[in-house]
Formats: sequence, structure tokens, C-alpha cells
Amino acid sequence: MQQSSSLSEKALFAFAILATAVAPALAQSQAQSQAPSQTTFRTGTNEVMVPVTATDSKGRFISDLVQSDFHIYDEGREQKIDFFSHEQSQPIVIGFLIDMSNRMKVQWEHYRESTTELMLSLLPGDKKYSGYLITYGNQAELVTDTSTDPDVMVQKVSKMKPAGGAALFDAIYMACTSRKAVQGEPYEPRRVIVIVGDGHDSSSKKNLQEVQEIAQRNQVTIYAMDTVAFGMHNDDEANLVALTTATGGKIEAPLGEKMYKDISGYLSNVQDAGNYAIQVGTGGYTAEVQKSIFSSVANLIGEITTQYVMRYHPDLQSDCPPDQVKCDTSADKQYRHIKVTVGLPNVTLHHRDGYYPFAVPQ
Repeated sequence: MQQSSSLSEKALFAFAILATAVAPALAQSQAQSQAPSQTTFRTGTNEVMVPVTATDSKGRFISDLVQSDFHIYDEGREQKIDFFSHEQSQPIVIGFLIDMSNRMKVQWEHYRESTTELMLSLLPGDKKYSGYLITYGNQAELVTDTSTDPDVMVQKVSKMKPAGGAALFDAIYMACTSRKAVQGEPYEPRRVIVIVGDGHDSSSKKNLQEVQEIAQRNQVTIYAMDTVAFGMHNDDEANLVALTTATGGKIEAPLGEKMYKDISGYLSNVQDAGNYAIQVGTGGYTAEVQKSIFSSVANLIGEITTQYVMRYHPDLQSDCPPDQVKCDTSADKQYRHIKVTVGLPNVTLHHRDGYYPFAVPQ
């Protein structure tokens, strides 16, 4: 009986130790199962998506190309196109990143209207289209998480008032990492960001290189409505150029030079609002602004909704001879460049510059 009692005590002791070790893990597992599901974004890919915009010599969208017209090259090696679509109803998730810094005060009413128009046009209530709203002043804020309903975002925008600094880069990073994802991203739906701002950043913890990389890794296409007015100089516009060029997007500048393409000359007295050919505050100026912003909104909508979307599984085979020990092979490159061509004259293509095939280095 003593031996049996001893074994029983040992068994109880062992069970107690096991329970002590397992309990925290069970508690953590239970807490995780009860917690809201977290967004998981892709950080590397074995399938590359390439949205492409085709325009003619006058900048008009070309909509009658077919798959056989396109050729995709990955580090110079032509790839087999596995997926091709030019449907007008392609699923998209769109992030609206709105500059709420002091720089937006002068023209905010106009850009509030244009942002509202973009939201209502790009999110028509169809479940194929989702969007979210991030504002950036002194810090980035996810104002409205991913949803198919634009009304909440429109209401939020209607109550906003610009003030403070600009954390643009943090806003882009947040868009790529800290919002609710839609099942199927980044392929169906594909990911788009629309920045309404001038490219200035004064408050971010992230930098341009970091957010450009995170956008490329997540196959995000970045567009921008540049809010810099004609006659005003801003070196930070280079940030918008870098972001849109690297990801295959474009910039619209409704208050830029094109607003005055039919007007000769401009005011000699520089104003806080800009150096304008049409006096700020007049009916003529307001009409021209509204016309130009409407045109820019239409161009962005057309760009986003008329793209050709292709996907391919990259051929990463090495060109090195099998008996060569040291060889500079493109298959080992962390960042790979893409080139898309068409065998037709007078066609201009816009697409992403490249992609990262591997996970973020640890």
C-alpha cells in the first residue's frame, strides 16, 4: 500500500507541474480565440500582380488591348502571364489618406468636396469595392476602418478641420499594416491608396524609403491628388513622385499649371494662397478650381477603374552555368524590376517599377 501511495503522490505531483506549464498557454490560446482577428498582410510573394494603365499620345485611356499584346519582363526575363483581366468591376480596396496639416487650410473646402466625390464614385455600395479613411496631421489616425459603405467616411470628412503638422509616411505605413484586410487581398481585391496632400512630412517616425518598400511588398498602387497651388514651390512633391512612380500610380494636380493652360500670364503680386492668373476669392477663380478638381477626380477614377491587371509566377531560375561556383544571378536579388511592353505604336504604359519576392529581412 505504501508503494501505491507513493506512486499516486508522484502522479499528482507530475500532473500539477504539467498543469502549471500548460495553463498559461491555454489561457493565451483562449484569449486569442476570443480577441478580434488581426490583419495579416503579405510580406513577399510567389505571384506578382501588375496593374497597367495604357494611354495614347493624347493621354486618353486605351481599352481594347488583349493579353497577347502585352509582354512582361522580370529582370530582363520574359514571363508567362497566368492571369489577365480588363473588367470594369474589378474588386478594389481603396485607402483615402487625407492631409490635415496647416497647409490644407486655404483650399480645404475644395479638397473636401473632391475627396467626397472620390469616395462616392469609387465606393458605389457594391461589395466588390471597399475603402478606409486615414488622416494625418501631427500623427496618423485610422478614422474609418475598411468598409463597403462610404457614408461614414463622407460624414467624417465633412467635420474635419486642418491643423498641425504632417505625418504622411506614418499614414502610408498604417495603411499597409494596421487596418482590417479584406479576404483575397492583394489580388482580389487589389490594393490602392489615394493621397490628398502635397507630399510634405514633418511628423512621421517612418521615412520615405521604409514606406515605399512596405507599399511595394504589399503590392499597393499609390495615387495622389497634389494640393500644391500654381506659383507655390514645394520640394516635398518629390515624395509623391517617388511613391507613385515606384508603385505604378500617378499624380493629379488640379491647382497646378494645367489649370492655367488656356490663360496667358499671372498675377505679379505673390499671395499666401498662390500666384494666380485669376484673383483668389472671385467667382471666376472658384469656377476654374471646381472645373480643374472635377477633371482631376475624373482622371483618377478613370485611371483606377480602367487598368489591365495581369499576374504571373516569376521564373527565378538562375542563368548561371551549373559548374560555376560564383555567379551574380538575378534570382538572388532582393528587389526585382519589372518591365511591361506592347507591340503597338504610340502606346504609353504605367505600371509598378518592381517587387520584393522575399519576406522582410529580420
